Amino acid sequence: MCGICGIFNYADVDFVITEDLLSAMCQTMAHRGPDDQGVYIDQSRGIGLGHRRLSIIDLSTAGHQPMCNEDRSVWVTFNGEIYNHQKIRPSLEQAGHRYTSHTDTETILHLYEEKGVDCVQSFEGMFAIGIWDKRQGRLFLLRDRIGVKPLYYTVHNGMLIFASEIKAILACPFIRRTLDETALFQYLTFTSVPPPLTMFKGIYKLAAGQYLICDRQGNIKTEQYWDAIVPHMEQPQDEGYYIGQIRSLFDQAVEKRMMSDVPFGVFLSGGVDSSLNVAFMSRIMNRPVDTFTIGFDNVHGRQEFQSAREIAQLFKTNHHERLISSQDLLDFLPTLIHHQDEPIADPMCVALHFVAKLAKDNNTIVVQVGEGSDELFFGYEGFAELLRVYHQFWRKFTPLPGFMKNLAFQMAKPWLDIDRLDIVNRARQNKELFYGGVYVYGELEKANLLRKEHYAKALQVDPYDVVRQYFHKLCSQKPDVDFMEKMIYLELKIRLPELLLMRVDKMSMISSIEARVPFLDHKLVEFAMNVPAGLKLKNGMGKYILKKAAEGYLPNETVYRRKMGFGGPYKDMLSPEFLRYAEDSLVHSPFIQHYFQVDYIHEIFRRHRQTEAENSLRIWNLFNLLSWYGHWIGT
Repeated sequence: MCGICGIFNYADVDFVITEDLLSAMCQTMAHRGPDDQGVYIDQSRGIGLGHRRLSIIDLSTAGHQPMCNEDRSVWVTFNGEIYNHQKIRPSLEQAGHRYTSHTDTETILHLYEEKGVDCVQSFEGMFAIGIWDKRQGRLFLLRDRIGVKPLYYTVHNGMLIFASEIKAILACPFIRRTLDETALFQYLTFTSVPPPLTMFKGIYKLAAGQYLICDRQGNIKTEQYWDAIVPHMEQPQDEGYYIGQIRSLFDQAVEKRMMSDVPFGVFLSGGVDSSLNVAFMSRIMNRPVDTFTIGFDNVHGRQEFQSAREIAQLFKTNHHERLISSQDLLDFLPTLIHHQDEPIADPMCVALHFVAKLAKDNNTIVVQVGEGSDELFFGYEGFAELLRVYHQFWRKFTPLPGFMKNLAFQMAKPWLDIDRLDIVNRARQNKELFYGGVYVYGELEKANLLRKEHYAKALQVDPYDVVRQYFHKLCSQKPDVDFMEKMIYLELKIRLPELLLMRVDKMSMISSIEARVPFLDHKLVEFAMNVPAGLKLKNGMGKYILKKAAEGYLPNETVYRRKMGFGGPYKDMLSPEFLRYAEDSLVHSPFIQHYFQVDYIHEIFRRHRQTEAENSLRIWNLFNLLSWYGHWIGT
């Protein structure tokens, strides 16, 4: 894992790319690469690349970046890992390419020489890559298929500027820090900002599975080189086939992600996903697996340690654990906001930071994590509930005449809470039922939350426009797609890369830890997209087929235990002390007062304290927004 950045002065404007500027950009990401820093500048071509290195493969100076090919016509700055680089290397050497290191970076260079940007199709891994092609005068930016690694860019006065983190772009003194209101209104719904926008106006992010090309004429285009739209199998197989394939593909995914010249381990919650990581790593390793567990300092948090301890004892791991106090959370907040870059409204960021720090404190640099399985195999309880709503209500209600749907909506108002009423409202407007695994402030609630003038603007930023583009693409290529696959596909486009994987990347990188995600190996993802819906949710059980695949590797009590992430539920993380601090900060903020109705914010806190509603995510969403704005833009 590293940090990359660069400037392409494609319009040849009167601007000198200096080593000092690139170094300043790199320094904002020193945590991503504490081992080395490098810059490359070709003033005549208007290109400058920067790199911060976290040494994982080939720890020698031969891995220094930016790195070039033999004739210095291609340069690369690279963040991530290419797990199959050793398999690709022999054919490149046979073609005459000369290696000077054992790094995967060099394989990127040589394969690009052979295939151009199509080289990305051969890579298995997680990556954000900047490639400068001197001969063609073009800059390529690439983000991995699933979006494990982030990559941001902006265009300013004839220059394209990119980086692994927004703060590196903001290190350029000519880049203005301005709130993007469209992104703000999307964030209130999705808890993160869907690509290509960020919360900073004019700063964008590549979507998962995309690359960008910028040439000397300033032509900038993005292409989707991979998508999780997989043709149906011609002949569906029996249950045993799917179990065997999942085991085999996951075993290969774990083994690939053990490629490392530094110590590695596992973040262990005690649930089926992280426990499978431990089980499969233990089969491959000739030493105990290092495992790391975190919990909040309350009765529930202490109980959660027991599940992880049972797995640690079963597989005889070298186990480490730590409890977090409410004071730890409060003390960490300034660091959290700085490293998020833009608000990531998930309290689990706190637990992820502390478990990454625990790993680093115990000299572990690479870890495997369990993200992705709940999305691929339909593991969230809320998913199953929405599927029932779709079949029992949505499909019957939406075809009704408009006057009947409007009448039903009016009749439902006194009886339904705001979240359920929002579903009825979307149904009567012929929109979509599913907007993502976390849907915080719906369009009806925004009328209460936002000041009138801003609610009028928010109405022009309909989240339906975001999800519709993805569903349209999926349905146009797979007209017979079922509702479950639509839900999973949307998760892979928005919430998984821009919230869940973003939080893993940002929080682990604070401690200079590289996190790898075996469930999101693209071959496993493609296979999982073809598993029949009835094997993902069966007899009311989500992740049915994955749990069957886990039998024999894990105790049944682990396999069928109710899902629980690091640190327990969100409500356990938001202590009374934090709630007091958050409410006081929000209601007295000029920024919040400008956009939001303070009385309604008080009501959100009141209902949460009196257990009338579980508003942890609503509170964290607004608090993250305020903290981000105060840190990066103003008070």
